[in-house]
Amino acid sequence: MGFFNKFFSKEKKETLDNGLERTKQGFFGKLAHAIAGKSKIDDDILDNLEEVFITSDVGVETTLKIIDRIQARVAKDKYVGTADLHNLLCEEITDLLVENDKDEELGDFEVPKSHKPHVIMVVGVNGVGKTTTIGKMAYQFKEAGNKVMLGAADTFRAAAVEQLDVWGERAGVPVIKQKLGADPAAVAYDTLQSAVANDIDVAIIDTAGRLHNKKGLMDELTKIRNVMQKVVPGAPHEVLLVLDGSTGQNAFEQARQFVAATDVNELAITKLDGTAKGGVVIGISDQFKIPVKYIGLGEGIKDLQVFDKREFVESLFGNKQ
Repeated sequence: MGFFNKFFSKEKKETLDNGLERTKQGFFGKLAHAIAGKSKIDDDILDNLEEVFITSDVGVETTLKIIDRIQARVAKDKYVGTADLHNLLCEEITDLLVENDKDEELGDFEVPKSHKPHVIMVVGVNGVGKTTTIGKMAYQFKEAGNKVMLGAADTFRAAAVEQLDVWGERAGVPVIKQKLGADPAAVAYDTLQSAVANDIDVAIIDTAGRLHNKKGLMDELTKIRNVMQKVVPGAPHEVLLVLDGSTGQNAFEQARQFVAATDVNELAITKLDGTAKGGVVIGISDQFKIPVKYIGLGEGIKDLQVFDKREFVESLFGNKQ
């Protein structure tokens, strides 16, 4: 099976495999065409492979890194047949993505014991699955034994507050909210005050997803952060940017804009089960100096996983179809 770690269960592996099925079908179809009639990995294969990766939304910079690694491996091993290509891709892409990794001290959906509550501010444009991701996170954190609270600070859309309410009910966690159009910072303040008073372990704050005015967004998020710190010093401990994986290269652009607007330190990439563009996870994980923390693999409340680079690459490239 490959690289199972102690936190990666058989159920999670099956969810990951199923969620990436469309991406695998698209990639392996292109790959089969790229190596048709060839027995050895040569320059023509490498050129074709470059096109496969770029058209699979891995991104140009990351694609060139992968091709360079494959080329060096072929030169080192002297003769590499096309039959070995799947394993070669799995090994080299995994090495590329994990070479700067640090060992994880926490298991999935555990939180640091050094502070309480652990505060997560979630950002992202409308429609990427931001509120849905928050609901799934809440469920998973609660299942891991944490007391969880949500804050509905996306106060400019009634639908956002209503949707968060629904997810709060599904996850069985309280939602702090105010009237439509209320000051988002006030909602964040109330949420953290309530979290402290109720001995909450994890507080997750939803925020508005407007990108048409980066300065306005930056000012609003800065205000929310400053207000949070009056209640919980050091908050937010995580600023999570949610991206829609099905948008391919547009997800790269959204990441660039939000990173420029605020101090994003983690990413979540959603909707990977309904797209053939799953390669975008590899490119984003490589290009941004910000870790991909979560991946969304379906509509179910359990279909959000902590991103494991080794398992992701193993699932995508390690098994021939």
